Amino acid sequence: MKKVFKVSLTVSLAGFLFGFDTVVISGVDQQLQNLWETSDLFHGTFIMSMALWGTVIGAIFAGYPTDYFGRKKTLIGIGVLYFISAIGSGLAIDPFSFSFFRFLGGLGVGASTVTAPTYISEISPASNRGKLVALYQFNLVFGILIAFISNFLLKETGAEPWRWMVGVEAVPAAIYLLAIFGIPKSPRWLIFNQKDYIKAEEIQKEMNMIPFTENEIKKIVASESSFTEKLFSAKYKFPVLLAFLLAFFNQLSGINAFLYYAPRIFETVGLKESSALLSSIGIGVTNLIFTLLGLYLIDRIGRKKLMFLGSIGYIVSLSMVGFSFTNSWEGLFVPAFLFLFIASHAIGQGAVIWVFISEIFPNHLRAKGQAFGSSVHWVLAAIITLVMPSALKATPNPGYLFFFFAVMMVFQLLFVIKIMPETKGVPLEELGKKISGNK
Repeated sequence: MKKVFKVSLTVSLAGFLFGFDTVVISGVDQQLQNLWETSDLFHGTFIMSMALWGTVIGAIFAGYPTDYFGRKKTLIGIGVLYFISAIGSGLAIDPFSFSFFRFLGGLGVGASTVTAPTYISEISPASNRGKLVALYQFNLVFGILIAFISNFLLKETGAEPWRWMVGVEAVPAAIYLLAIFGIPKSPRWLIFNQKDYIKAEEIQKEMNMIPFTENEIKKIVASESSFTEKLFSAKYKFPVLLAFLLAFFNQLSGINAFLYYAPRIFETVGLKESSALLSSIGIGVTNLIFTLLGLYLIDRIGRKKLMFLGSIGYIVSLSMVGFSFTNSWEGLFVPAFLFLFIASHAIGQGAVIWVFISEIFPNHLRAKGQAFGSSVHWVLAAIITLVMPSALKATPNPGYLFFFFAVMMVFQLLFVIKIMPETKGVPLEELGKKISGNK
């Protein structure tokens, strides 16, 4: 189990780079708009959301290299994209070159949300699968925290601090890239893709896991049914619906909009720039603490109960943020309720989304199903991030935006109660049959 944990932790470092890359832009948001004197529309479309459009494309198409070249080779490619993006963004000479390199980083982010959870779910025993896949989310929020701290520490470095703030990501990207060469291939991928049972068994023994029995191998092979099967077919409509709704509600909570524009939102309630950045660090700490709690609970109380708790927290916190704005409650009211919002996200959607989507599809469609759920997540994230600067200015009061997100979370609560199944502790092959309706 120690070796499985070590390998899972290594792969989950892709999540650290995801979190760092996603949030580091918040610290250079207004610096870049002032430097290049761009309009809100251009700034939102190119500077702020270009990485997200890369993420969308990366998520949509990552299922193909993940299946064809394998999980390990795709993870190596992801590391290369992160490294090139960090160096290029830090050396960019204009908004177009900056956006191009941010786009490359986005490809890495999108692909990582498909390949890393898929790989970890396939090497994990059913009893610990939740917390091992959730290591990806833990590293994601750890990356967010480090990005907030890095932005604060580098905000006055050199003549153009933004170059250091985005370029420093090259260091963890290089570490990840070197580490990922040391992981084994996914045994399940070797069995169902290359029919290499001997190598799969060797890897199982190497990681001190109980080797697949002959019956288990037959189940894995049988679960493939046919490689000509399509994801979007009547047979798999329920797992597709589950992946869509979970990803849809994840972004309709407003989480990415807030993470990208946290300093700007804090400044609207009277916090100075330095205080806003410090409050952003507090967001990162809260996110990390409650992600750890979610990681501890996910295999104990299950995915569904965590989503239920998170939904209640969303509704309360978002509603109170809305009231804070509409009633002009200045000072610490908005940061306090936003901390509650982040805690609710971390213990619910944050802990569950990548675990749940990686579990609900059969082996031969897992990467494609993960790609579908991730692409829905990132299309919405890109759209919301694009329109957020204009929405903040156009809305009479920012509180109305938070009321909208709160209403969306009421619908998420209904989804959790009425539709979402529990998946904890069930072997992947059994889940594939159960959720697709095959007995």
